[in-house]
Amino acid sequence: MADPGLTGAIAAGPSAAGPATGADAMGSGEPLVALAIEPDRCAPLPVVDGVVPARGFVWVDAHYEAPRAWVAMVERLTGATLLDEHLADAENPAHPSYFDSTRDYEMIVFRGLALPPPGVVESTIRVRTRPTVFFLFPRCVVSVRPAASRLVPALRARLLDPARSQRLPSRPEELALRILNGMVDRYLELRQPLTQQLEDWQRELLDPRRPFSDWAALLEARRELRKLDSLSEEQLDALQEWRDERLDRHGGSVRDDGTDAPAQERALTDLPALTESLEVRVNDLVEHIERVRGHARRLESSVESAVQLHFAATAHRTNQIMRTLTVLTAVFMPLNLITGIFGMNFDFIPGLHSATAFWITMGLMALLAIALVGWFRYKRYLADSPESAAARRRRRRGPQPSAAPSGPPTDTEARTQAR
Repeated sequence: MADPGLTGAIAAGPSAAGPATGADAMGSGEPLVALAIEPDRCAPLPVVDGVVPARGFVWVDAHYEAPRAWVAMVERLTGATLLDEHLADAENPAHPSYFDSTRDYEMIVFRGLALPPPGVVESTIRVRTRPTVFFLFPRCVVSVRPAASRLVPALRARLLDPARSQRLPSRPEELALRILNGMVDRYLELRQPLTQQLEDWQRELLDPRRPFSDWAALLEARRELRKLDSLSEEQLDALQEWRDERLDRHGGSVRDDGTDAPAQERALTDLPALTESLEVRVNDLVEHIERVRGHARRLESSVESAVQLHFAATAHRTNQIMRTLTVLTAVFMPLNLITGIFGMNFDFIPGLHSATAFWITMGLMALLAIALVGWFRYKRYLADSPESAAARRRRRRGPQPSAAPSGPPTDTEARTQAR
């Protein structure tokens, strides 16, 4: 379920999210920023001696291009030790979307759209992604992201804005879902330019007036669609595994007031169960990703259908040309035979020295050609193109009569009809 405030901040950029205060004053280039989020306030948290608030949780935002400066702070706040394998995965920019968990925390790797290089204008839309890694603790969430990301700084500025209109997140899972919603919304916004680009190529593929030659760009776009399909599938697997893990730990979701939804004993774990509202958010996020994947598959199928239609239309035009050439060859073949006979080197050929033999022969050859053309048209060996046939049918029908005026006839019209 998309957050309207976050969506507006994403569309407008960091400057539209309100004045930068507190931790946001350090800018998006700061490699480590910590916030203490409570039910009624959000404030920067000191990196060195900060503690988890009594009512609320801590959000630690870091860059994976920088060294592991955030690890010591997180281990001090949570008392948990992060595995070296997970830290290596968090620093790997090529890691696919993934989910893993331990008894103390959960790790979600989610690949979001990366910004194009500055000043680069491409004719083909490319799906460039960078991973954002979330570490979920009972009262702490860590986001490890690329330094060039605009989504997280925009959300952080909105949370620190005193004039904010949206409710503060009450749990680490809710904050992570808000960021994931913004990342998926960017994939949804990618559908319109992809569709427009492929529709333009489809029109070029089916244009009979000029041949299509931009095959390299078309194949590149098809690869990008397949990449988008694979990315969506990996994202779905990661989110569904995270949701199933939480449900399996606690035997189901809990109500928003904290009571158990099913009458089952909760598992002995520090990680809380998903509330009903958070489970709805996860299901809505999964549905959005499925929508992106379905759109990518439909576009890929449309491209393949357009390519097949292009080759079918090309083959049809080639067959028409070959049929026309074959008919012309068949028409001129007897004429060549006649001219070959009269071109023989004999001393005596009937009619060779007649004054009218030439015109008689030319007339017979013309009649023979007209008869052959008429015969081929009767047999439909010479067919008109669909465009010329449609134009000829319109000329035969003539102008269409205008529609009769609505309403009852006037007195003059009634008298004319009576006559």
